Amino acid sequence: MHKLIAMYKKPHDIDAFMDYYTSTHVPLVEKIPGLQEVTINKCTGNPMGGEPEFFMIVEMVYPDADTFKTAMRSPENMATGKDLANFAKGKVSLITAISE
Repeated sequence: MHKLIAMYKKPHDIDAFMDYYTSTHVPLVEKIPGLQEVTINKCTGNPMGGEPEFFMIVEMVYPDADTFKTAMRSPENMATGKDLANFAKGKVSLITAISE
């Protein structure tokens, strides 16, 4: 499985961020072709104590490399990326991963 993982730093206004994220951004993500699953992980702490580095980590799962590549080039993904820049600029890091 191929994943795109978005790691969000804590926003200034959590309620406004989550309202926008769930009502506007998630519906865009769900339109990306080939997407199998979205897992939203809200970070609650860190094993050493204190605040976690990230507020939320979101995993978007694709079945294979070809599907992932097609999805990343799709107009739906481009729209999602533009939206991400609107509400999370400077607050999000993206990485790719493979589950074995």
